[in-house]
Amino acid sequence: MKVYISADLEGVAGVTHAEHTMRDGKEHERARLLMTEEVNAAVAGAIEAGATEIVVNDSHGTMRNIIPEKLHRDAYLISGTPKPLSMMEGIDETFDAAMFIGYHAACGTRNAVLDHTYAGRVVSRAVINGMELGETGINAAVAGYFGVPLVMVSGDTAVARQARELVPGIVTVAVKEAIGRYAARSLHPEKAQALIKEAAKKALTGLGSISCFEVHPPVCLELHVNNTGMADIAELIPGVERIGPRAIRFVADDYLTVFRAMRAAITLAGETLQ
Repeated sequence: MKVYISADLEGVAGVTHAEHTMRDGKEHERARLLMTEEVNAAVAGAIEAGATEIVVNDSHGTMRNIIPEKLHRDAYLISGTPKPLSMMEGIDETFDAAMFIGYHAACGTRNAVLDHTYAGRVVSRAVINGMELGETGINAAVAGYFGVPLVMVSGDTAVARQARELVPGIVTVAVKEAIGRYAARSLHPEKAQALIKEAAKKALTGLGSISCFEVHPPVCLELHVNNTGMADIAELIPGVERIGPRAIRFVADDYLTVFRAMRAAITLAGETLQ
């Protein structure tokens, strides 16, 4: 059994602020260790469930957060950016299941820790085929494109709820509950890690009962950005249509084409912040 893990940082137990998530944050080194340990818990659970190959993709920020020498020795690590598939780099049709560790809710979610969608300074909403999706949905559809089901998600209570709404039967672990965007009631890291390990084992043991999350063609992306200048730049991408002062649309027959267009639009729009 081959398992894919995409690991983010905002949904890790104890993480609540940019001091944890930014590379120059005073508490970033601690957060990196907590992130690595939660990933290790998922890896351990996957191994107990019978996984023979596990690939971990570091999916936060610079994508150089997981501490290589602290990572479980039986996992492969993908790190660094840019990567063609970004948070889903390394996924393909050879995997049997995907798991998301340390994930967070979509931008604009109330009572969610550090909610955003791909780039908090750029994106205000991402709507695909009429569904407003955060990173969980956008990335689950990448896995689904390759026929890989998303079977487990960990993070705060908000992202756990969104994952269950998206994928019936998915196993979720809520390691914290938001008090506000920058505050949370969190489990002790060791307890969070124990729950993640058991959830990973449970999700993979029940493999086959969860369907892939797929977005069927034609695929229509409506991307809403934070100011008109960002939309001005994103509109320059061939095939992109301006549908509002701060919104663009892109349509294609292939989900990965739309995914790549979204990433390009976000990257270009972000250049206006320089």
